[in-house]
Amino acid sequence: MAVARLARDQPEGALEAAGEAVERDPDGEWGHRLMSLALERLGRDSEAVVAAQDAVRLAPGSWAARLRLGSALRRLPGRWRDAWAQAQKAVRFAPEQPDPHVLIGDLALVRGDHDQAAAAYRAALRRDDDHPGARINLGLTFLRWDRPRDHHDPTWEVDPRETGRARRALELWARQVRPLLAIALAVVAVLSFWYGLRTEARVAGAAVLVLAAAVTVRQARKITVWRYVAGMLARDLWLAVAVSVTLLATAAYVAALATLPAWSLAGEVVPLVSAASPLVRWDDVLGAFWAGLFGLVLFNGVAVLLFRGLAEAWRGRPVRALAEFTAVPPERVGLRDTGVTLWIVAARLWFLVAALAVVPPALGERRAALAGVLVPVAMLYVWRRGGLRTRLRAVLGADWPLATAMAFLLLASVALVVAGGAPTLGAHPVAGERAWWSVAIALLVVILAVAVRSARAWWRGSAGPWRASLIPCEGCGPRLPGEVSPSVGLSPEVRRAFTYSRGVVLSYADAAGPRTLAVGAVTSVSASGDLRLIAAEEAWAAAERDPRVAVFVADPLERRFWAEIRGIALADPAEDVLRVTPKHVLVGEYPGRHEARAAPRRS
Repeated sequence: MAVARLARDQPEGALEAAGEAVERDPDGEWGHRLMSLALERLGRDSEAVVAAQDAVRLAPGSWAARLRLGSALRRLPGRWRDAWAQAQKAVRFAPEQPDPHVLIGDLALVRGDHDQAAAAYRAALRRDDDHPGARINLGLTFLRWDRPRDHHDPTWEVDPRETGRARRALELWARQVRPLLAIALAVVAVLSFWYGLRTEARVAGAAVLVLAAAVTVRQARKITVWRYVAGMLARDLWLAVAVSVTLLATAAYVAALATLPAWSLAGEVVPLVSAASPLVRWDDVLGAFWAGLFGLVLFNGVAVLLFRGLAEAWRGRPVRALAEFTAVPPERVGLRDTGVTLWIVAARLWFLVAALAVVPPALGERRAALAGVLVPVAMLYVWRRGGLRTRLRAVLGADWPLATAMAFLLLASVALVVAGGAPTLGAHPVAGERAWWSVAIALLVVILAVAVRSARAWWRGSAGPWRASLIPCEGCGPRLPGEVSPSVGLSPEVRRAFTYSRGVVLSYADAAGPRTLAVGAVTSVSASGDLRLIAAEEAWAAAERDPRVAVFVADPLERRFWAEIRGIALADPAEDVLRVTPKHVLVGEYPGRHEARAAPRRS
């Protein structure tokens, strides 16, 4: 009942059903696992961890219980290492299952270790080629996806909310100080160069530094985790850029005040408010050094914005990512990530068209604009290699700004070809000029489409045309996670055989190969099916190296059947036994003489 309700996305009902199952069978670990998953989906993460720990306590060799505990632990601050340890145990206990490998990949992905995450997802896909989580998250590794809180390392034993407050304080400091200095330096330049108030301008500029210092102190008081700030800057590129550019702009502002030129237009022209400026070569008057400082303080924001746009657009391999997103049946997460990735492709094409529109005229070789034919070729390549044959119509139908952007990029490429071919074909110069203007208008329309899409996303609180809208797959699609699989049950006959037989045999592997060892006794069989064996020291050592074992027993009464349990053996020093958690149970009858293999005849 609980599994069916989880499949229908009814966590409240699933929690109720799992609670009833635990009440009826408190020693059965399956009910605790289902309860943990239901609690997790309800957002009760701490309680989900407790229920998962109960499942591990009852069946320490269960890969599903370890997987459930690892999945629950990763949602708690500072428990990433514990989640990683549980995921590794799940992989060790069941390397043939895809879900433990997916959890390894998810944990690596949130740390930004894209190579290790991709290796884990590929391992999962070798075991289940249709696993939606492995497919979609593998696509995110191709995009070099970073989670929104990338400044926080999940291995840190600090609340992410604390580092989040520190990040917001640093960002707010940068956003306040840089515009303040830019406006102040512009006012200083006007007062000094236009009105001749050089001394007063420098004093006013120095007073602004006091305001900037006050802003700095105010934001610094909000940061309580200073020992993590260096790590935050190392992990979050754009936070590091914002902080470093702010420090650089502050240094440039101080240098600009200290080297403020004495030249002024006050005696040569009327005040700024009543006349236009004369033609002056500012680099000759003020010097290239001061002009560079002035430009750094005023225009650093524009430069950072342009740099970030280029970096975000050209990072990763979107075509490979699209191929993974479209390899799974259509569902919410895959369609969302497909749409965002197509916006990344559109951004790349926009930069390509912009370069072809600017560089050829600047170099005086307008025929180079014929390279605009590369735009439709690139679109066709993305359509074919990205697996968009059956998915593009649905994505564009749900996102008309994206369809508009793609259409006008195609129109811009046609205009580029016309503009580049007009001189060669001897067309009228007016046709070429109109083609260049058409390219500019098409590029502006694409920018407008991005603005409309961004505004709609902000208004609706939905995914926008930016990387931050990419999300990983966590239980997406109709497929239930592997941790809901039922425990392996033992029939009463098998339980009786292991309890009373004195012919129990343990099979394991050591450095020399497969080994078989007689077991002293099976002290008990738990309600969840765990066997407690008294075994020799060498069996303990072998279980440490490879916990996958097999236990064989024969029917102690009539010897009618035999049973083999393949499972995971873990040492229990407290009880001085090996605990074997079943993964597979095989039961068969002994063959009679009539079932013997026929002996080959000799000629």
